[in-house]
Amino acid sequence: MTEREPVRWGILSTANIARGAFLPALQAAGGGVAAAVGSRDLARGRAWAQEHGVERAVEGYDAVIGDDSIDAVYIPLPNSLHAEWAIAAMAAGKAVFCEKPLCGTLAETERVLGVATERAALLWEAFIFPFREQSRHLREIIDAGEIGEVREVQSRFHFRLSNRQNVRLSSELEGGALLDVGCYAVRFARMIFNADAAGGTATAVWAPEGVDEELAGVLDFPGERRLLFSCGMRGALDTFTRILGTEGQIRVTGPFHPRPQDNVTVLKPDGSESVWSEGAEEPNFTAAIRHIHRVLRGEESPRHLATDEAGGNAVALDLLLRSARTGQYQSV
Repeated sequence: MTEREPVRWGILSTANIARGAFLPALQAAGGGVAAAVGSRDLARGRAWAQEHGVERAVEGYDAVIGDDSIDAVYIPLPNSLHAEWAIAAMAAGKAVFCEKPLCGTLAETERVLGVATERAALLWEAFIFPFREQSRHLREIIDAGEIGEVREVQSRFHFRLSNRQNVRLSSELEGGALLDVGCYAVRFARMIFNADAAGGTATAVWAPEGVDEELAGVLDFPGERRLLFSCGMRGALDTFTRILGTEGQIRVTGPFHPRPQDNVTVLKPDGSESVWSEGAEEPNFTAAIRHIHRVLRGEESPRHLATDEAGGNAVALDLLLRSARTGQYQSV
């Protein structure tokens, strides 16, 4: 790919997140175009493509992956379909940007990461916050020792889901609160501690559909550090997070999808505080997509690849679900 060529994206399905998050960020990032959307219903796909500025619609996902003009594939499908289509896209030589979690089970994740490693494929799991300026700022605060030694992360991610037919409530499609939103807290804590979890415990409220509708847990990290978190689909939107250190704490109002009004506040035991805000107006996915474009043009080395970062999350999510089902502490 030359410097002047736009990255041509294929989108697998007309999922809401593709419309609401991916496409606005693709436009804001520049250097790429939405070349094709694959839909099981071609008429629906054509209407969606026309409405949202996608060049064309094709019938089925294979038609996107098999198109030699497509450089990168975005996968916003239900969790249970991630492994199949990520592997197919990598086998076709595409860069892959797959919604989180990378897969719905640990076994599927390991299989996908094995293929990515074998093929040296470019595969990203769509956790966006590591690419954001806010995460860089948090790392600077922690590395400078402004709050001493970090001992604990406390985090919430709750929202209200009123439609009982939503895929998030389907056990067959590998839904549930932990895989949908609790995974953010796990990924955030791993970033802050720069380590993988060693064990943990969880309790859950199980929906009639068979998935966890709410879940609360503790993940233990090396060095007697811990994540305390809860997640759910039955309450008001809340993503407030605290990072507790021996010499102070950091409060983050928007740790996972920072908005212009969100901020990072450092509080010291003497009552002093400092407030910082990224203040970015661009859509949330923009920084990640811009990075992918630069990687595909040979302008940057890849960062935050799934082969480097997704495995630790999958292990932690697996042990938390096993603990919620058995009522017992689970170790890695």
